[in-house]
Parts: sequence; structure tokens; C-alpha cells
Amino acid sequence: QVQLVESGGGLVQPGGSLRLSCAASGFTSDDYHIGWFRQAPGKEREGVSCLSTWDGSTWYADSVRGRFTISRDNAKNTVYLQMSSLQPEDPAFYYCVADAILKGCRQYYSSSYSPEYWGQGTQVTVSS
Repeated sequence: QVQLVESGGGLVQPGGSLRLSCAASGFTSDDYHIGWFRQAPGKEREGVSCLSTWDGSTWYADSVRGRFTISRDNAKNTVYLQMSSLQPEDPAFYYCVADAILKGCRQYYSSSYSPEYWGQGTQVTVSS
């Protein structure tokens, strides 16, 4: 059974940085993707970033490209989302997601995509 456990959320000032972690377990194959979605109150959930262990591709939403970086520590089975230059539009619940069927990141271009597995989420607040 796939499990995704997020950590690292919290309060940060505008312009600050925060790193989210996602500990993943239960995959039966080494080929899948792990990513991040977010949902702010009253807004649609949106894909933020993706990293594929299958083809090595990555993807970022336009709103975070250049500010957020996704990476993976294979030894720890942990994926990180380094968030920098946090802005007032970034606060949301951030969810670690994964998919062992759609192993790449191309589906993130579709606003209707919903990953196979979801973590419970971690809250990010940006406030001075």
C-alpha cells in the first residue's frame, strides 16, 4: 500500500523560503512519479510540481517556475519541494501525490488530472 507522508509546512514571511518533504513507501516498482498539488481556500486545486523516476522529467506550474525546486533523495525515499520567494498567492494546503500508472509528468498539463495517491497535506502560510 502506497503511503505518502508530508512534513515541513508552516508560517513564513513573504519572500521567505520553506522546504516540504514527502516520505514515500509501498511502491512495488521503481517507476512512478511523485509531485505536489496545492489547494487554497475557495480555489481549485492545482498541480505545482512533478518528478518522474521513470523518465527523469520534471514539471512546474507557471506560477512557481523559477521559485520552487523539486528533488529526490533516493536513499531516504523522500521527495522535497524547496520553495523560495514565497508570495501572498502561495499559501495553501500542499499535498504530496504519486501515480504508478501515469509515470511521467505530461498529464500535469491537464487541469483535470488527479493523481492516484495522495498524502494528507501540510499547510503553508505566508504572512508578515
